[in-house]
Order: sequence, then structure tokens, then C-alpha cells
Amino acid sequence: MPAPVPIGVVTVSDRASRGEYEDRGGPGIEAALARILATPWRPVRRLVPDERADIEAALRDLADLEGCPLVVTTGGTGPAQRDVTPEATEAVCDRMLPGFGELMRAVSLRSVPTAILSRQTAGTCGRSLIVNLPGKPSAIAECLDAVFPAIPYCIDLIGGPRLETDPAACVAFRPKAA
Repeated sequence: MPAPVPIGVVTVSDRASRGEYEDRGGPGIEAALARILATPWRPVRRLVPDERADIEAALRDLADLEGCPLVVTTGGTGPAQRDVTPEATEAVCDRMLPGFGELMRAVSLRSVPTAILSRQTAGTCGRSLIVNLPGKPSAIAECLDAVFPAIPYCIDLIGGPRLETDPAACVAFRPKAA
């Protein structure tokens, strides 16, 4: 049996990183992935403050050293001065994939008009796909459900392992030839 695929789970939060606030974002990502993925996987967790250098270091570590084909972040995507996750993501990525953010905002707008303030994005860093999600657990599941059908094929295209989904939770799209 193959080893579980490592998947990076990054919570960006000043208060949670100081222990003043319970991290609900990281567990929210893990719960959504547990529901969606059929492929055995294991979380590789990071909890960092809203500091660009710390976020960049965590993303590079998960992509380059830990070999995570997927890194999912939560937090730091709003318009506040301390919200720098998209900038950190752009700094470490080779290519940006703006369609991820566009779809997540469109889906979130059905629930809350302030979704237009969100700056979620995604990009590739070598053989890793990095996806920035909002910080609210219900929004995490909503956004991950929206974009996950494209994630396995994206990971195929950048040379990562084949991820299979539970079709009861998410039907991954792959062209017939893939």
C-alpha cells in the first residue's frame, strides 16, 4: 500500500499562532479534505502569524521540503493591512491561477455580499498547487467544494501524484485521455 500523500494545511492567524484563539481554519480544511479525498493522505500542518516572511517560509517548506503536491491555506485573504497571504503566495509561485479565486468569490457571493472583499488566489510552486481559502470554516468548505473538481487534474499536469476523490462528495474532472 502506498504511503499517504502529504497535504499542506496552513493556518494564517496572529491570534491563533500566539495561542489566544483556537485554530478552527486548519481543522476545517482537514475535515473538508477527509470528506472529499478517496486517496490516502496525511496533513502536514503549519500555524503562522500574519507575517509575509513566515507565510512564504511555510509555503516553501511544504512545497520544497515536505513534497506536498497540494498546500491549502486559510486566513489572511481580506483587505486588512495584516492580510498578506495572497502576496506571500504570489511571491513563492511560478504561475498564478486566477480562476480559483474568481470561482471562490462567485460561490461565496451567494452567501455573503462581502465576498467581493476576499482576495483568495491559487498558483503553482514547482510540483505543488497552493490554494488560498478564507478563514471562516463554513466558507472553507464552500470554497473547497467549488474548486476541488479541478484540483486533481491540475496536480496531474504539474507532475504530482494522482489524487482520487469520493464521487459522493466531489467528482473530479479529468479529460477522457488523462
